[in-house]
Amino acid sequence: MVNPLLLPELREMLAETNEAELTEFCTALNAGRTAEFMEGLADTDLWAVLQYAEPDRRAEIFGYFDEQRQVELLQSQEPRQVAALVDRIPSDDRVDLFQQLTPSRAQAILPLLPVADRRDIQRLCSYHEGTAGALMTSEVAMLSESLTVTGALEALGNQASELETIYYLYVVDDDHLLRGIVSTRQLVSSLRTPEKTIGQLMETDVIVAEVDEDQESVAEKVEHFNLLAIPVVDSGRQLLGIITHDDVIDVVREELTEDAQRIAAVEPLEEDYLRIGLLTLSWKRGIWLIILFFAALLTAFALEHYHEELNTYIWLVSFIPLIISAGGNSGSQSATLVITAMTSGQVEISDWRSVLGREIIVATVLGTFLALIGYAVAIFLAPSLTAACVIPLTLVAVIFVGCFFGASLPLIFQRLGLDPAMMSNPFVAGIVDILGIIIYINIARMLL
Repeated sequence: MVNPLLLPELREMLAETNEAELTEFCTALNAGRTAEFMEGLADTDLWAVLQYAEPDRRAEIFGYFDEQRQVELLQSQEPRQVAALVDRIPSDDRVDLFQQLTPSRAQAILPLLPVADRRDIQRLCSYHEGTAGALMTSEVAMLSESLTVTGALEALGNQASELETIYYLYVVDDDHLLRGIVSTRQLVSSLRTPEKTIGQLMETDVIVAEVDEDQESVAEKVEHFNLLAIPVVDSGRQLLGIITHDDVIDVVREELTEDAQRIAAVEPLEEDYLRIGLLTLSWKRGIWLIILFFAALLTAFALEHYHEELNTYIWLVSFIPLIISAGGNSGSQSATLVITAMTSGQVEISDWRSVLGREIIVATVLGTFLALIGYAVAIFLAPSLTAACVIPLTLVAVIFVGCFFGASLPLIFQRLGLDPAMMSNPFVAGIVDILGIIIYINIARMLL
């Protein structure tokens, strides 16, 4: 968010090269507020102001800028200054930024970084997108189990400035194999017995994430066990890094956004809505619109197939929108509820009997209620009371079909190993539309 309050003062201080006031501006406020006041500056001016902050403070302020702005700054500013900033950014964040730079720019910056940082970036970049390895930070608080409480606090003090978080302290052996975990709270509470070793304090039953585990699965573990961070290990249980709760929040937000877009029949967008290319946006929306267009054509063919019946009983045409919308809307409701319940872990594939049982009952209740309203309207347009019964019977049937398909198709997709959110609302509605027409005309045939 841009806050224009201090922009004139900042520009004036830059014009006068007022080092004292610019330094005070970079240090006096919360880093997030400082970034907010700077957002309205041009890239060159913003970068110039950042140079008046200490390296760690500079990286902290930089972290509050919009990700796209961060990439633009790294892409355009002097390589040595960029490298000095990147060196202070947490390892997981800098890898995300590096992957968005052009290859030539990334290669210009990498040689200017310390060897350890360079190797860390290259290692983290090698993990597949969407896995725990691509999400983790390698800055981990690691202790030996032979350390006493006093020794552990001293070792932690030496490491703390380089760590992203010290909520949990991970106990490893000489080969970095994960042996256990001690919380900082446990360590501080044990100051009364400073001779105790970390091996005596640690918990050995540690919840871990495999390096190639899907990020959604990792997020579920963090949520289920209420963790602030989770260690990432390889197949030999060697500690490679940790994933912190703020990264998990980003994953959850990303997954929810993808699901919402798929439910609306849009291929997930890799960039922000206002930044994605118009042709790319058109393609991601158009691919599903084409599929739905052909589904609508099937509905048109179904209507054409029953052309004779509709000509004979012309009053039936007036109720086609009502029949189609009732079935499609009920199917969309069921699909949305089941998809969100599956995404949040409330429903598993094994619960399919309960899900379908509940939908059958709900469909019966909703169908009966709408059928009464439909019949009350139909008696004024139908040629007889018997003919009017076509509408309530059809409504009950199409709502039943809508709820059944809306609930079952996401479960089937999940069983096939696909994302249930791909069974979007418009897609369910398209299927139910066709079936609704078939049901409608066949009930009319039986009664009329």
